[in-house]
Amino acid sequence: MEEREDKEVYRLVRDNNRLLRSMRRNAVIWGIIKILLYLGVLVVLPLWLYATYLAPIAENALGVLGQVQGVGAEAQNQLNAFQEILQKLNPAQYIGR
Repeated sequence: MEEREDKEVYRLVRDNNRLLRSMRRNAVIWGIIKILLYLGVLVVLPLWLYATYLAPIAENALGVLGQVQGVGAEAQNQLNAFQEILQKLNPAQYIGR
């Protein structure tokens, strides 16, 4: 009777060990899958979104900023030229002061 119980306990221990190994293997596999998913969501997805949507908008904005700065510099040059003309004319000499 005791030998049969020992065999039953041994069979249960082997079955339990098989189940525990399977659970551990599944936990490791899912852990790796989770790491890859988090890596994809937190690193790859933002880079792809930047390259696809934000980079063209940023390039366009930088181009517009360059144009605005160019127009500003041109306006400043025209203002300086206008001030030079006013200084050459010197309206005080015509008014009598």
